[in-house]
Amino acid sequence: MAERQVIDARGAFCPGPLMELIAALKLAAVGDEVEVWSSDQGSIKDIPEWIKKVGHEMVGIEERKGYAEIVVRKLK
Repeated sequence: MAERQVIDARGAFCPGPLMELIAALKLAAVGDEVEVWSSDQGSIKDIPEWIKKVGHEMVGIEERKGYAEIVVRKLK
């Protein structure tokens, strides 16, 4: 069964949220999801671009009050 890890990177600035996501994905199993909470608006663009480049799956982005929830699934 796939797991979901939540990273609360609110208050961190680029590239902090992306670096935390990269570290979490290295430890995650294939099929697991990592959810990043980021108040840095750059993450909304940077994380999906990186995910596409490295071949994982962008599950979704939800805009919340003051931050975004970005969910990624590890594919390899």
